Amino acid sequence: MSLPRVILKPRRAQPFFGRHPWVYAGAVAAVTGEPVDGAEVDLYSQAANFVARGFYNGQSKIRVRLYSWSADLPLDAAFFQQKIESAVRFRQDALHLDGPEQACRLIFSEADGLSGVIVDRYGSWLVVQFTALGLAMRKQMFVDLLVEQLKPKGLYLRTERGIGKLEGLALQDGLLWGEEPAEPIVIEENGIRFRVNLKEGQKTGFYMDQRENRQAVARLARGRRVLDGFCYTGGFGLHAAKAGAEGVLGLDASETALVLARENARLNELERVEFVATDVFDELARLAATGRTFDMVILDPPKFARAQHAVPEALQGYRRLQTLALRLLAPDGILVMCCCSGLITQEMLEGTLAQVSAKAGREIQILERRGQAPDHPVAVSCPESNYLKCLICRVI
Repeated sequence: MSLPRVILKPRRAQPFFGRHPWVYAGAVAAVTGEPVDGAEVDLYSQAANFVARGFYNGQSKIRVRLYSWSADLPLDAAFFQQKIESAVRFRQDALHLDGPEQACRLIFSEADGLSGVIVDRYGSWLVVQFTALGLAMRKQMFVDLLVEQLKPKGLYLRTERGIGKLEGLALQDGLLWGEEPAEPIVIEENGIRFRVNLKEGQKTGFYMDQRENRQAVARLARGRRVLDGFCYTGGFGLHAAKAGAEGVLGLDASETALVLARENARLNELERVEFVATDVFDELARLAATGRTFDMVILDPPKFARAQHAVPEALQGYRRLQTLALRLLAPDGILVMCCCSGLITQEMLEGTLAQVSAKAGREIQILERRGQAPDHPVAVSCPESNYLKCLICRVI
């Protein structure tokens, strides 16, 4: 039986022959067969050539998400089982992220050929996020496949802010299968143990994408006075403390996150660590006004730009943070500037840094340009999967 077809406008097929998974509404010339939202459809060029197969969503700007470039491969349970097995095998066999208290991203949406689903493992629990209607409608199939392959104690659903409106999703956080996760559970990263709240924390509970970056920053932290801005549950700051920092001040607006940060410091018997609940911008300005200085300033703010129109304002935010950081940094200090906004490019971030450097009259050397951890791989066919920037700089 033939599937409904989505026909592309002239000269719009090239990205999808190149395996980009998102077909925006503006690229669509016609739809035949009257597919319902979430239905399997075939994508065809204007010249009537088969391009790919995916799921349709008339409520989303991404009209079709593509999964297969084979005309004879149905998008059934066997297809998704193979995709899941491939993603999990890489994390286990190549990255060795399968210890009893380890956490990792098992499935990273577009980067693993599964646009619209994220699966994170925290020890014996799995946390799932659906960001595409077509996959969310097949939620039970994913639960069955994940339970069969990974045998977790429980599988918990987390939702992403705003995605319901964008995709026409109606999902609520909650247990999908098995036991409720004990709160907080404990994971280990780079020899440091962290308590994680899977039900209420940011993302799915922890910023696993910064794993290697935290390790890189820690190598430069010994003997330094460290300020960790937007510290969340203490990831960067506690790595610095364990590496021998003279002292660590962590700042975050969420007292709930800082309760865990303080517990994490005690759990690892780390002293000379202080966490303060405050507006980070305001506190940086206050500290600079008092003349206080640090030898390392780490800034890992939340996503500033969720849409293209927000980019100019976001760049102002990064520029302000960088300006305050330079006022706080002692000579020969280390600045760690992170950006998780995919719409902000590496060039944009470095451009604001160059402007701030010139205005402050201080030389800045980029020591390392880093990105997301390897369990968050980047698909070359989908540049949008490359979202995290981490600049480690020396400020003279």
